[in-house]
Formats: sequence, structure tokens, C-alpha cells
Amino acid sequence: MPVVNRYIDIDQVEKEAKKDYIDRHSPFIHCADSAVKGELFKVTVRMGNEYAHPDDHDHYIRSVQLYNGQTLLAEASFPPGTLGGEGAKGNAEVTFNVVPSGGKLKLSAMAYCTKHGLWESNPVEVTIA
Repeated sequence: MPVVNRYIDIDQVEKEAKKDYIDRHSPFIHCADSAVKGELFKVTVRMGNEYAHPDDHDHYIRSVQLYNGQTLLAEASFPPGTLGGEGAKGNAEVTFNVVPSGGKLKLSAMAYCTKHGLWESNPVEVTIA
């Protein structure tokens, strides 16, 4: 089983290199706090908040997954070079459209870096009307 890394508050980290490492490998979920049952709901997952991730042939974000609890809702894969190629730094970002059916969503995202493994977002709860 792979090691799963998790974002920690970088304001509490003293060394800039450590902040960079944590931030650029962490997926962040951006969406509204509420959704309407049966209607399309947009959820954007962005890699990194303050720092961009490299897009080298041997070090890039290969995939981003969106979960509701333990249920996989959507997945996107990125071949190397998608965000500018060797030496470029860009934030992998994908917007998923999901149709909620229950009382609430407990969203989390997973992202895989080809050099630093699997990273998990903080969960985001969405109420369904």
C-alpha cells in the first residue's frame, strides 16, 4: 500500500523549502458550500496553493482523483508536458462536474506525483438541498 501524504498548515512550517514541498504536492478543493440534488455541481481540484509543481518528464502530477467518502467520483490523468514541459512550473487543475444524490457530500481529492507519491486533500463538506 502506498504512503499517503497529507497537507499541513504551511504557516506553521519554518523552512521555505518545506513549505514549497508540502504546498505544491497537495490537492486543494474549490467548490460552493451547497449544491442542489440532481443538478450539476462544479468541483475544481488544484495542485498547490502558493507554489507551482514542476512538469518534468520524470517529475509531474500524473493523476487527480475526486472522492465522496470512499466512492470515486471522477479522475483525470496528465501526461508529462501537459503544463509546459521540462523546466516549466504550473499548477495541475481540473474541474469535475458531479451530480449529487444524497444529503451531503464529503469530498476529498487524491493526487499522484511521479516522484513524491500520493497526496490527500483536506476533506470538504457540501450540503445538498
